Amino acid sequence: MEKVRTEISELGEFKLIERLVEDIVLINDSSILGSGDDAAIINANGKTQVVTTDILVEGIHFDLTYTPLKHLGYKAVAVNLSDVYAMNAHPKQILISLAVSNRFSVEALDELYEGVKLACKKYQVDLIGGDTTASQKGLIINVVAIGEQDEEKIVRRSGAREGDYLCVSGDVGGAYIGLQLLEREKRIFLENPHAGIDLSGHEYVVGRQLKPKPRRDIIDFFAQNDIIPTSMIDISDGLSSEILHLCKQSQLGCQLEEAEVPIAEDTKLQAINFHMDPITCALSGGEDYELLFTISEKDIQRTKQNLNISIIGRMMDENTGIRLHTKGDNYHDIISLGWDGLKDSE
Repeated sequence: MEKVRTEISELGEFKLIERLVEDIVLINDSSILGSGDDAAIINANGKTQVVTTDILVEGIHFDLTYTPLKHLGYKAVAVNLSDVYAMNAHPKQILISLAVSNRFSVEALDELYEGVKLACKKYQVDLIGGDTTASQKGLIINVVAIGEQDEEKIVRRSGAREGDYLCVSGDVGGAYIGLQLLEREKRIFLENPHAGIDLSGHEYVVGRQLKPKPRRDIIDFFAQNDIIPTSMIDISDGLSSEILHLCKQSQLGCQLEEAEVPIAEDTKLQAINFHMDPITCALSGGEDYELLFTISEKDIQRTKQNLNISIIGRMMDENTGIRLHTKGDNYHDIISLGWDGLKDSE
């Protein structure tokens, strides 16, 4: 009997993960939550910890044509800390493993680790170990981050309730526009290596791509104001994708208000220059590493005090669906395009 072969592309990232872990049963009492959220939850001698990992592969997740190694080291740490913050926890330790080809020198790795150390210092985390090995081609970075929080304050994706307010920190879409600018300059350079690279005036969106800022300030704000979100996730794959995750895990619908989605002026202007709709970049661009979360009615007035938080929608009954209310007073179902879908739609 011929074996059935299913291409990974037929499932996509999230369905692949679901398939691989669907029959895994946690057998240790210390394992509280496994796959399915921004981080796993474990209980180590009475202390609740969250553990997450992320892998960055050259040519898939980063391009060294325009990504300085120092920025890459910083970003590799930052994106993992963002997952810890998305659990309303505080990162404490990281481990880093590298697979490196012989085209990288010791000095190049020194530069990479300059960025790693800067991120550790800024976010007060300890680098406690890791591993290195050879790679036949390119650079692979894997980071494990460990955080802590009181068990009753840890926030999962599945806790939203009907009527909760949907909120987001900062602004969205900028990292994708920054990537488009970097890719444009790369094309110009490859066609004419003597042509100057000009990113002047675009520091904000380029910075959003090369040096993301995980939102420790939002977690600190929650603690200082005795607020615990009912659900939360970080925005790595695009606003629409993360909304769908929260809705699926919480078994709810949602109405997102286009007019309330925060998009920086620099992002809007450059999106228009690229003949793109800014809301499309915000919904499907990804890599903003902002926090998307739901807040109960009793906490919404205190949440409004933070000018870095925008209220962008409400959680609805599951039968309502997951929809975008446009500025033109129309309704559209929210779908997860992701980066590939966004490219296809251009």
